Amino acid sequence: MDVRELVTPPVDFLALGEPAHLEPAIARIRNDLFAQLAGLGFTSIALETDRVRALAVNDFVQRGTGTLDAVMREGFSHRFGELDTNRELVAWMREYNEGRPAAQRLAFHGFDTSSETMEAPSPRAYLEHARDYLGLDHDVAALAGDDERWNRTEAIMDPAQSPGATPEAARLRAIADDMLTALYADAPALIAKTSRDAWFRAKAHLTAGLGLLRHHRQAAERTDQSTRWNRMCAFRDAMMARNLLDVREADSGRGPTFVFASNRHLQRNRSHMRMGPMEMDWAGAGSIVSALVGDRYRLIVGSLGSSKAIELGEPRPETFEGLLQRRVGTWDLIAASDVVPGETRTDTDPMQGYFPLDQETVDGADAVLHVRAGTDMQALSLRQRGAMRSEPSMRMTSPFR
Repeated sequence: MDVRELVTPPVDFLALGEPAHLEPAIARIRNDLFAQLAGLGFTSIALETDRVRALAVNDFVQRGTGTLDAVMREGFSHRFGELDTNRELVAWMREYNEGRPAAQRLAFHGFDTSSETMEAPSPRAYLEHARDYLGLDHDVAALAGDDERWNRTEAIMDPAQSPGATPEAARLRAIADDMLTALYADAPALIAKTSRDAWFRAKAHLTAGLGLLRHHRQAAERTDQSTRWNRMCAFRDAMMARNLLDVREADSGRGPTFVFASNRHLQRNRSHMRMGPMEMDWAGAGSIVSALVGDRYRLIVGSLGSSKAIELGEPRPETFEGLLQRRVGTWDLIAASDVVPGETRTDTDPMQGYFPLDQETVDGADAVLHVRAGTDMQALSLRQRGAMRSEPSMRMTSPFR
């Protein structure tokens, strides 16, 4: 299948899910596909990393602000700046943008929150950025207190130790909500005084600060652990969906956005995950965005046959991955309607971080990108891949080799 079939008619989002963060093969292919999509009118990419921290990456790729080393270190959350595939992407985007008019430059976005699974930072810095932009004098630091009281594993794991339900946190939420209203109410004057980019930057900070306050409020809920964690999973993806919609608002008038994250965040069906004794079930960001924008959201789910990187062996032949192994040489993009029904593989370990294909996920996708052997493969460029296949493909050389 040619990726051009997924963007005709035009879309707002083309999402590519990866089945495991620790296997780099699909991220390498992502880089190749984004280079191709840039030639088809796409003007931005959004990754599963913190929205605010990624602003520094965008400054680098669009204007050369800072250094590659610095933005890889400071512009990513969840340690994703350590991945070679992300470094290659950022370096290529900077090279692509060099010398182009501002309107033609590619943009880099994060669409995740700043929280990790077991910790979430203080909202102080985010709210102070918005306060300063609005020219207000709220003493955010006095209400927030020491940043460390928020950014502790205990504050997430134990509701009794969370600052999220304190009177000070409630006051901060009220201030943040008022600031968001003021940001919109004064938008014409603020944008005239600063810039549209500065306004959206302030909104990103304020949205992140509000999100952290709400996340900590969920962590403070005195309820059973399963219910509490399900709510936190759902809240994170709701924030991710909002961030994606904000990305499109900020990029209005420009081309579509290529989105890359875990399948669990991007799939159209509900997401499921086991966390210790708890069963998580929630609507992922892709499910939310797809419901809101309809056919302007297209989805490719990622699939792996085997991987040395995560010690994933060969799938049984009757599984989805086993059936795909029979028809894929190295990797291929296959219409979801052409994927033969199979069984869900059961040979995985939670520590691998691999989420197998199942019928509901395939039914909700537009295409499946299957990689036969992960890091065993010598990843082929689009030109090489096209030469090995009978169907037409765009002819280009990968810039990432």
